[in-house]
Amino acid sequence: MIDIKYIRENPDVVRASQRGRGEDPTIVDQVLAADEIRRAAIVEFEALRAEQNIFSKSVGAAKGDEKIGLLERGKALSAQVKAADARRSEAETKSQALTLLLSNLLDPAAPIGGEEDFVVLEHIGTPRDFTKDGFEPKDHVELGKLLGAIDIERGAKVSGARFYYLTGVGALLEFALINYAISSAVKAGFIPIITPVLVKPPAMEGTGFLGQAAEDIFRLEKDDFYLVGTSEVPLAAFHMDEILNSEKLPLRYAGYSTCFRREAGAHGKDTRGIIRVHQFDKAEMFIFCKPEDAVAEHQRILQWEKEFLNAMEIPFRVIDVASGDLGSSATRKFDCEAWIPTQNAYREVTSASNCTEFQARRLNIRMKDGQNTKPVATLNGTLVAVPRTIVAILENHQNADGTVNVPKALQPFLGMTRFELV
Repeated sequence: MIDIKYIRENPDVVRASQRGRGEDPTIVDQVLAADEIRRAAIVEFEALRAEQNIFSKSVGAAKGDEKIGLLERGKALSAQVKAADARRSEAETKSQALTLLLSNLLDPAAPIGGEEDFVVLEHIGTPRDFTKDGFEPKDHVELGKLLGAIDIERGAKVSGARFYYLTGVGALLEFALINYAISSAVKAGFIPIITPVLVKPPAMEGTGFLGQAAEDIFRLEKDDFYLVGTSEVPLAAFHMDEILNSEKLPLRYAGYSTCFRREAGAHGKDTRGIIRVHQFDKAEMFIFCKPEDAVAEHQRILQWEKEFLNAMEIPFRVIDVASGDLGSSATRKFDCEAWIPTQNAYREVTSASNCTEFQARRLNIRMKDGQNTKPVATLNGTLVAVPRTIVAILENHQNADGTVNVPKALQPFLGMTRFELV
C-alpha cells in the first residue's frame, strides 16, 4: 500500500497515478476523509485513556464515601474508554480497507495508456524467414503431436478446456527448462525455493492479487485457501511480519511452483494450444532489497531474463508496459515477448516488475537500518514460464520434416540435439 503520510502530502500525485492506470481517483479523497476520522478517533481514545489513568490514581488514594462515588465515576469513564476504543478500531479498519484499494504509484517513466500503448525498448534476434528454408512452419500443436510432446485432447477429456498433458520429450523439455533456469539463477546468487501452491488470504491480499486480479484466482472456499497464479505470492509472503537485517539485503530467491489461473476474460482468446491455460509450471525470481536499490535490481532482473531467452536462441523484443496494463502492485514493468512464427507476432514470455515498498507495507516486511525500521522494496520477474517457452522453442527451431532442433544450452540437460518424430 502507499504510505498514508505520502498521500496526505501529495494527494494530486496519487490522483494522477490513479487516472494514469484508468482507475478511480476519487478513492484518494475517500482515503483522506477516512484518515481524518481515524486520527480524530485515536486522539479521542488516547485522551480518555489518559484521563482514566489519572483518575485511577485518585481512586486509589480515596477512602470511604468519596471512594464509592469515585468508583461509580470510574465505571462510567471505563465505558467511555471502551466505546472510544471501538470507534478507533472501526475507523482504523475502514481507513485500512480504503487505502488497500489504491494501486501503487506509477513510475513517471512508465508509458501512459492501455494494453496496446506499450513502448518497444529493443529487438533482440531476427525472426526466421521460413520461405528461405523452403517450407511453411507448423504450429506448436501440430509439432507436439508429431513429436509425441503435447496431448491436448486427453487434457480436455480429463480436465476440460485449457488443460493439457506434456508427454515424452515434452515432459523432458519442461524438466530441462526448469533445471537450466534454476541452475542459472543459483550461479547468479539466487536461493532456490519450492513454494506452497495454496496460500491463506493475507498472503494473497498482501501481494496485491485480491483487487483487479481477483477474478483470475481459484479459491477453495471450504478451506479458505487460494491457489497461486504465480510463486510471486508465496515468495512475497515468505518474510511476512518480519524485520530483515539491511546488511543482508538484497535477498534474491528463485521459486518454482505450479500456477493456476482462471483466465477470466479470455473467452475466445488463444483457444488453440498451450499459450493460455489454467495450469502451468513456472520459475520466478523474487527480490527483497533496500528501496534505493530497486531500480538497479529491476534492470538486473530484466538482464537475467534476456540472457535466458538468448540461451534459448529465440528472437524476442522488450517492451515497457503501459500504465493501464501494469497490475496494481507494479510501479513499472518490462515484458520480454518471444517471436511466434505461426502467429506472426510477439507474445509475452517473461515479465519484470518493480513493486517498490507497496507489497512490503501490506505484508509488514521491514528492514532494520541503524536505529530505524522501514519497509523494504520487492521486485519479481519470470525465470521461465514453461508452456509459452515450449511453444517458442518448438516453433522457432523446427525443421521441414517436423523434427525440432534442441537449443545448445538445453542439450546437456536433455542428452539429445534434436526431437525426433514418434
